[in-house]
Amino acid sequence: MKILVRPPVPEDEPSWERLGWHAAPDYPRLAHEHERLRELLAETGAEVLVAAGEPGNLDSIYVYDPVLVAPGGAILLRPGKEARRGEPQALERDLPLPVLARLEPPATAEGGDTVWLGDRTLLVGRSYRTNEAGIEALRRALPEVEVIAVDLPHHHGRDEVLHLRSLLSPLDADLVVAHVPLLPVRLAELLEARGIEIVDVPGEELGTMGPNVLALAPRVGLALEGNERTRRRLARAGVEVLTYAGDEISRKGDGGPTCLTLPLP
Repeated sequence: MKILVRPPVPEDEPSWERLGWHAAPDYPRLAHEHERLRELLAETGAEVLVAAGEPGNLDSIYVYDPVLVAPGGAILLRPGKEARRGEPQALERDLPLPVLARLEPPATAEGGDTVWLGDRTLLVGRSYRTNEAGIEALRRALPEVEVIAVDLPHHHGRDEVLHLRSLLSPLDADLVVAHVPLLPVRLAELLEARGIEIVDVPGEELGTMGPNVLALAPRVGLALEGNERTRRRLARAGVEVLTYAGDEISRKGDGGPTCLTLPLP
């Protein structure tokens, strides 16, 4: 398994406030946490690739959002968050994949609103960051893929955007972890129709990224430290859960393990 990451650099630090982070990062701890994350990924057998990203942009550590990895290559997205619009082009330089398509205005889409179910079904959340034009652009770029759009809840509004990945992460062909009360009806029915089991994340662990779990292998996941109730439920479903410390790289910027990593074929 190959995983692309983008470590923080010192010039990123001043951007935290304009990007909406909860607090200023402690840069030495931020860098250490990311270094330890990379070591942990390597210890699991992953080949860790490092991207330069967009210096001066702290959100650039969340490499899943600017690009959609698809069969045969990658699609450069167009983030709904204006301060992140330069990230797709910056990440392109380090992508070891051909570019299949690029989203253009008025289309917006962020990777956090995309979830693959197998390699022929793509779930796309209609959110404050991913619009109708973005969803249609993905359909045109992926003619052989079933692109299923689902409306995401308003929840806390535009200032605390809820991505699809904030609600659900696949951990096997027949298993996802998700916060069921906020799932769109269409999505809940789809999972049921396909026989996909849901490990339900309790409400008190939604805001601490309980549903955001990176699948390293079938029923092997990487999660942010904490969320003990979710971890116990995952263990009962036969999932091995590895954890990492993310007070700086995850909690302050609301980016979990699926945000910090871009798995590659």
